[in-house]
Amino acid sequence: RHTRCSRDWSSDVCSSDLMPNIHKLKNGLTVITDFIDTVETVSVGMWNKVGARNEQEKVNGVAHLLEHMAFKGTANRTALDIAKEVEMVGGAVNAYTSREVTAYYMKVLKEDIGLSIDIISDILQNSTFDAKELDRERGVILQEIGMYLDTPDDVVFDKWQEVAYPDQPMGRSILGKSEIIKSISRDQVEGFMKSFYRPDRMVFSVSGNFQEDLVLDLVEKHFNNLPNGQDDHSPKASYKGGEFRQEKELEQVNIILGFEGVDFYSDLYYSTAVYSTVLGSGMSSRLFQEIREKRGLVYSVSSYTSSFSDSGIFGVYAGTGQKEVKELIPVLCDQLNISAKNFTPEELQRARAQFKASLLMGQESTSRRCRSNASKYLMHNEIISHEEIISKIDAVQLEDLERARLNILKSNITLSSIGPVQDLESLDSIKARFN
Repeated sequence: RHTRCSRDWSSDVCSSDLMPNIHKLKNGLTVITDFIDTVETVSVGMWNKVGARNEQEKVNGVAHLLEHMAFKGTANRTALDIAKEVEMVGGAVNAYTSREVTAYYMKVLKEDIGLSIDIISDILQNSTFDAKELDRERGVILQEIGMYLDTPDDVVFDKWQEVAYPDQPMGRSILGKSEIIKSISRDQVEGFMKSFYRPDRMVFSVSGNFQEDLVLDLVEKHFNNLPNGQDDHSPKASYKGGEFRQEKELEQVNIILGFEGVDFYSDLYYSTAVYSTVLGSGMSSRLFQEIREKRGLVYSVSSYTSSFSDSGIFGVYAGTGQKEVKELIPVLCDQLNISAKNFTPEELQRARAQFKASLLMGQESTSRRCRSNASKYLMHNEIISHEEIISKIDAVQLEDLERARLNILKSNITLSSIGPVQDLESLDSIKARFN
């Protein structure tokens, strides 16, 4: 690939041969173009730095409801029209809402890129939020909430988040509560879009086989009437910790034992991720070997990290039997108490390899590249190269893992459990196990 600069759109950003190109349109919208000449498809989408954390409590769930309603008809297309046009060309369209981001994206054959840009622009600028469609979609989301409530290993995560971040948007369910979804009005849905969506919070990402000049012309032509919201409601995340415990007639106790992690910008970001990988990612991880393979206490056990712009989480999830939970908790706490300086160089190298493989395998998917480029830019205002990420991972040493471990354990514990929990020891007892 040759180096290309943005044209005459108030941007002087150029990119190297292997990096995606970044362009700024006059209206403030960022466009990322990532050309791959070895594929026959193209993925496009709009990523918005707006999510559940921007909601007021009385409309909790509105960001997710808005994402659903965007596909339910525009001034130019009915909901059925949208579905038919996408499927007529064999494409796929979808969306998601997270705590900090909402995205709308499509994947099509390279010759249909014009249609994909047209549809994404239509749903973001011309949605009608028809009242009848809204009432129908409420029912769909209520079914989604019901399905979630029937899945204890989903509920235990949401309850963990609620206890970790109490009385604030960061701790509330992304789906919202049934009673709120039933009452949210059409004006509140449309009002959320008009208040929070705006071009300088948006990134339109394109990855695959396309003509860059054509794409830029199409994006400039189609995205000329985006909302220009000025609301900045986004309370700072405040991790507290505590406990949620629910006795329920289930075969297993679903448990999350967690702590505050790190935000996207922490100097411990990569060290924390590598520590979590050594501890609980994969069949060779310490938790899997000690808890499942040696003792047979669980079918599933793993650790995980998740970062936000101003906080983060680190947790260990396990599903175990009522009797086994007595032995599980002491073993789990013992593993967290082991100094990372006692990990082996082989374990560190294996964790690095897992990171690199995941990163580079993702380069073979236009969808993953499209999403990755947009997400990086939204959080860092730049696209960090894979070479730079790999170099940061390679630089992590056992001493860094120990710093990450100690940073995790200095925060309050958050414990979430659902199932036959009568033999699960108290939170105070678990706290006493950490030195």
